[in-house]
Amino acid sequence: MRSQKHSIVTITLIALCCIAVLPGNGIAKDADSVLDYSLKDIDGKDVPLSKYKGKVILIVNVASKCGLTPQYEDIEMLYEKYSDKGLVVLGFPANNFGKQEPGTNTEIKQFCTLNYGVKFPMFSKISVKDDDIHELYTFLTSQKTSPFPGEIKWNFTKFIVGRDGKLIQRFEPKIKPSSPDVIDSIEKALAVK
Repeated sequence: MRSQKHSIVTITLIALCCIAVLPGNGIAKDADSVLDYSLKDIDGKDVPLSKYKGKVILIVNVASKCGLTPQYEDIEMLYEKYSDKGLVVLGFPANNFGKQEPGTNTEIKQFCTLNYGVKFPMFSKISVKDDDIHELYTFLTSQKTSPFPGEIKWNFTKFIVGRDGKLIQRFEPKIKPSSPDVIDSIEKALAVK
């Protein structure tokens, strides 16, 4: 009887371990850079991030009903100022913090366009923390893969990624996209060919 219970416990543990590593459960795949991921854009089309190889990427988790939402204006300004030099901004709506991104992808797109004139690429809503974290954000925040590990604390956390897809810098939500530190980091990344 005891060995039967032991076998059941062992089988259960093995099954749970197998489930934990299945794709889509927040466990990052074998990736070397953000360029190894593919996500759906705000219109539901698949976008391999490898399409941005050779660009400097600013990745931001965004929300429409947050006190920091006006950062959209500065983010769009950065995109317009530096896109011809090789910067691309990728916006990832997330509803993880205070349910401040409750809308559908269509509503989010409309809000960003009408209120902030957003032209930078926006993606479908994802989770940036907890059990349903998207694999990209596991990669961005994991102790194993990121030089800037740690859970996303709030909306508008910013990651700067070099032309090779490697993480260069992380800026916490209250640091404005227009701050000298962010601009300096972007300009240094753009200077690397």
